[in-house]
Amino acid sequence: MNNVIMYDHVAGNCSKSVARAYSTSFFSAINLLRKDLRTPVCAIYGMVRLADEIVDTFHDHDKKTLLKHFKEDTFRAIDDKISLNPILQSFQQTVHQYQIDRELIVAFFNSMETDLDQQSCFTQAEYQQYIYGSAEVVGLMCLSVFCKGNKKQFETLKGYARALGAAFQKINFLRDLQSDVDDLERAYFPDFQKNRFDEFEKQKIEDDIEEDFKMAYKGIKLLPLSARFGVYVAYKYYLALFKKVKRTHPQVILAKRIRISNHMKLVIVCKAGLRNQLNLI
Repeated sequence: MNNVIMYDHVAGNCSKSVARAYSTSFFSAINLLRKDLRTPVCAIYGMVRLADEIVDTFHDHDKKTLLKHFKEDTFRAIDDKISLNPILQSFQQTVHQYQIDRELIVAFFNSMETDLDQQSCFTQAEYQQYIYGSAEVVGLMCLSVFCKGNKKQFETLKGYARALGAAFQKINFLRDLQSDVDDLERAYFPDFQKNRFDEFEKQKIEDDIEEDFKMAYKGIKLLPLSARFGVYVAYKYYLALFKKVKRTHPQVILAKRIRISNHMKLVIVCKAGLRNQLNLI
């Protein structure tokens, strides 16, 4: 193994380490993709995870400067086709290999920059724009990998990929509502007010997520076989979380983070595996 290939291998492993450390559920779903798709999807996850950490975690540092430098480093890596940041090295390779549209990356950083404005809540238009940049484009980046340059297939599936990304993000907003409101002093749902978050308001959000899930599932069934099972398992993870959120009182959601157990995750994988073997996905 020459040194260039070794560095690329190390860079890919760094992205895998980020995915494994930050989201065991997502990483386990990635491992159900065909082997050649795992590293590039981890590369996408690694880049977006680091940006997200800047805006949500590094409270003792100048977040705007950190994000500005990270954004500059990301586009420099893409333009130069090399980076000494192994996460960005893995990401830029994925961008070039799978022809990921630069506009998707721009939109992603636009949403990350929005997080630093410390808005108390969004309008409907701001909400939709934020979800597009923070989640839907990530789904589209992954879809670029799954389609392997097949533009016709990508165009057919992109609406479904956006719906799945939106569903995941909206569930994250509900799951993390307590920490977002109390710790970060922000809420993403349009015109959200903590003292008015009741069953009626919660139901409106859930109805919206339900529609995203329905559309997303139609697209999962059309995915290439190399990606279908892994994406389906991720979908089932979030669907289980969504069902638990639906059963949870609004005041409980405002008080703690909702989770699904590791046992439930294992059950989800086993059931999904059986459906996959029976060609029922």
